[in-house]
Amino acid sequence: MIAVKVLAVRYLNAATDAMCKALGAPEGYPCLGLLTTDCDDATYIALDEATKASQVQVCYSHSFYAGAANASAPYAGEVIGILAGPTPGAVRSGMEAALEALNHIGFDSVGDVPFLAHTVSRCGSFLAKEAGVQEGSALAYLIAPPLESMYALDGALKASDTVLCKLYSPPSETNFGGGLLTGTQAACSAACAAFAQGVREVAERPL
Repeated sequence: MIAVKVLAVRYLNAATDAMCKALGAPEGYPCLGLLTTDCDDATYIALDEATKASQVQVCYSHSFYAGAANASAPYAGEVIGILAGPTPGAVRSGMEAALEALNHIGFDSVGDVPFLAHTVSRCGSFLAKEAGVQEGSALAYLIAPPLESMYALDGALKASDTVLCKLYSPPSETNFGGGLLTGTQAACSAACAAFAQGVREVAERPL
């Protein structure tokens, strides 16, 4: 697994109303936690974990263009995520859950080709909204470089009883592609295995 590097973490225990409104924080959620890392997709999964561990919501998240290798500043990385909560304690608890999750989530690689094939056994509010599914649904979170992602995604759908609920058509901000699939946990795991195999096929024989 390619480890995720956490670059910066900060807390705003009483953010201004203007900031909260502009960032999309719910009313009554004036406390914010800010995070940057060098891996956007793993961070999105980790932020979703935060919503299951504490009374927080992901009020803002965005990938940066061209990826971590081309970051605009030392602590910018590839993504920013912002949690909002009703109290400083709730936000810190959520952030701690996200940081812990990042110790166990990351890209794999076949040669020089990185990819993410991760089963979310029970999604929280953040990924549920992203995928358009109910909270608690299982998801297969599948990401790879452009051609590999589209080839492997088709294979994942054919090999599993899953439904494509979100397509990340290439190029994304970080020049990758992929999608979110939903089904039973077993079906999502089968989709992840098939996706990994599809990426491997392209990496080992691209032409």
